[in-house]
Amino acid sequence: MKKFIASLLIGTMALSLVACGSSETAEAPAATEEVTEEVAEETTEEVAEEATEETTEAAEEATEGTGLNILFVSSPSGIDDGSFNQNCYKGVADFVANHADCQATALKEPTGDSEACIAMVEANAADYDVIVCSGFQFAAIGDIADDNPDKTFLLVDTTPTYADGTAAECENIYAMTFAEQESGFFAGIAAALETKTGKVAVVNGIAYPSNVNYQYGFMNGVDYAVAKLGATAEYVELPSYAGTDVTNANVGGNYIGSFADQDTGKVVGEALIKEGCDIIFVAAGDSGNGVFTAAKETDNVMVIGCDADQYDFGDNGSRNIILTSVLKCMDINNERQLEKIYAGEFQGGNELLFANTDSTGYVSAEGRQQLSAETLSALKTAFEEVKAGNIVPASNFGVTLDEFKATLQ
Repeated sequence: MKKFIASLLIGTMALSLVACGSSETAEAPAATEEVTEEVAEETTEEVAEEATEETTEAAEEATEGTGLNILFVSSPSGIDDGSFNQNCYKGVADFVANHADCQATALKEPTGDSEACIAMVEANAADYDVIVCSGFQFAAIGDIADDNPDKTFLLVDTTPTYADGTAAECENIYAMTFAEQESGFFAGIAAALETKTGKVAVVNGIAYPSNVNYQYGFMNGVDYAVAKLGATAEYVELPSYAGTDVTNANVGGNYIGSFADQDTGKVVGEALIKEGCDIIFVAAGDSGNGVFTAAKETDNVMVIGCDADQYDFGDNGSRNIILTSVLKCMDINNERQLEKIYAGEFQGGNELLFANTDSTGYVSAEGRQQLSAETLSALKTAFEEVKAGNIVPASNFGVTLDEFKATLQ
């Protein structure tokens, strides 16, 4: 029954995904059960032709013991959102491309509701070896992990809990979170140094911790560029779109309220452009595509992409609206963990990833950004300072906005 449900939810997708910090693209394998079953059948036939019956049986047993059957579960924006989920899935696709005995299936939970996300994982966990859960909505997988001790879970962008909200420490869960404030900081510096109107903004999806980190980092980057680099800029916030975080605190900013609402994204983008913003940092998943549309319909407005290199999404006739993109390198970290699982070297745990593991950054490759030489130089220096720990941007779990501002005086 579970496989029947899964087959209804799976969409056939062929993605051209951009490598973290690179201008090269890689073709992702189609995320369908039909494709993986066909590959398995072809492999069995080849073995039968080339080996004796005994050798064939041994080969099949070896494949069954080493190959990984991977489930990737995402939020409504899916693995072709050009941002968070797409970059996250790319690590799975890259791993499968390098291991012929492994296969991946992608499921998209259509509502974004946390309980529905957990229910989808629970309904399918028994059928896979590894379950990759993409997003904050999948935090409460602790009970499922305990009930499936022979399965391995990769949790992206949050740490695991049980259904009652208490923290979960399960040996079969590796949870990766990122210092998004670092990448947001680079976006803020770029925006402040490149703006012509002196007004910039950041647009987010929902005020989950990761999105608040992007917001705070961006604000810090603008303040840093003004205080230390001679920029003239201010960040614009729309009170009607202020965010409320998981503690019910008002964090300000510009929040769409969804990661899959392009219409509202366009409304927010248009409102910020009306306020005079000519550079907007967009950290909103598929909702951010609405902001992109607003920028494309207005002359002299540019956006900064998020999570992955989004330059290809900026094409707009004779111009490209992407100034640069800042990175959260989920792809390489998912691939690293899958390699460890495959090699029998996996260790569960919660890990916060920084620039010093190449897990945050920005796009500097020629032809993939439109930054001035002066801005590129300033970003390179800032990156090294952040990587060394000499600059620590504010986040919702560490340094506060006021504490960071105090370091600029």
